[in-house]
Amino acid sequence: MASSKGGGMEKMSVEQLKAIKEQTDLEVNLLQDSLNNIRTATSRLESASTALHDLSLRPQGAKMLVPLTASLYVPGTLDDARKVLVDIGTENDG
Repeated sequence: MASSKGGGMEKMSVEQLKAIKEQTDLEVNLLQDSLNNIRTATSRLESASTALHDLSLRPQGAKMLVPLTASLYVPGTLDDARKVLVDIGTENDG
């Protein structure tokens, strides 16, 4: 970036170098957070895909527990495994 103006990093002051390092660190942290969010979303989608596959193998009328929250399940009966509601991405992790 500075080399395009005819100078180089070797001609920058310590303060300028520190500012560049801080900006770079912020950008790296932002990218790392984004990557972690993508990995979390990927994991949730894979879990949902597995659950849907397992659900499709069950016969109509099968008894099951239906999750209302992460820790609350109620008894239910499978009506049609081809028509399900999948809720992904609404949980607040932080």
